[in-house]
Amino acid sequence: MTDAHDTPAPVNNMKPVQVKLVLLGEAAVGKSSLVLRFVNNEFQENKEPTIGAAFLTQKCRLEDKSIKFEIWDTAGQERFHSLAPMYYRNAQAAVVVYDVTKASSLEKAKSWVKELQRQANPNIVIALTGNKVDLVQEEGSSESRGEGSDNEQEQEDEDEDDDEDNYRISRQVPTEEARAYADEAGLLFFETSAKNGKGVAEVFLEIAKKIPLEHILNSSRNGRAGGLGNGRVDLQRDGGQRIGGQQDKAGCAC
Repeated sequence: MTDAHDTPAPVNNMKPVQVKLVLLGEAAVGKSSLVLRFVNNEFQENKEPTIGAAFLTQKCRLEDKSIKFEIWDTAGQERFHSLAPMYYRNAQAAVVVYDVTKASSLEKAKSWVKELQRQANPNIVIALTGNKVDLVQEEGSSESRGEGSDNEQEQEDEDEDDDEDNYRISRQVPTEEARAYADEAGLLFFETSAKNGKGVAEVFLEIAKKIPLEHILNSSRNGRAGGLGNGRVDLQRDGGQRIGGQQDKAGCAC
């Protein structure tokens, strides 16, 4: 008969596994908004562009393990491209974001995927994420509004032209096209809305499931998994402002 004291202790009290995750993508596709939704469950309508990179953290529980995502949200402007290797170096995961209403942003995402597959950790988990699906949904809702006479509709179009512009954004990246590319390239695939939260938690949950946590635990003995490398990193913007404050929440949607 086995003594109760011989039973292995549950592992849910173990120290969180640190997972370094980087966000990449063209400017204005919503990378920062995705992170803000995941970490703080909020959305800022007029968010300022990221300068350099921002750093945030979020803990996530997966079965009997606790994961601490150390998230580097990189700037999408081309002038910051040369800094990207500093942030995706040694990363265990990457979220490559595009805008479903902008076809060129998918092409930029594909170039980031190629760069990661060529230069990043060979075991990196990459999630291709099409953001801003709420804009497509709004387009559909405009088509289903109540009908009126032709003259009434014409008058409404003239009087509310600015409002109508908000409903005229069409999807430029079909879901099937992006999914086919992701499957071919061996990527996870998601469509999200940082504005209403659709699909955001699932991105990080599925990444967590794919991460080889035991390998990270073993290799972490030689150094901090989420670090940017040897030496101290200067987290200062031009003018002496911080790139991004660390935000650490105790729990997450996943």
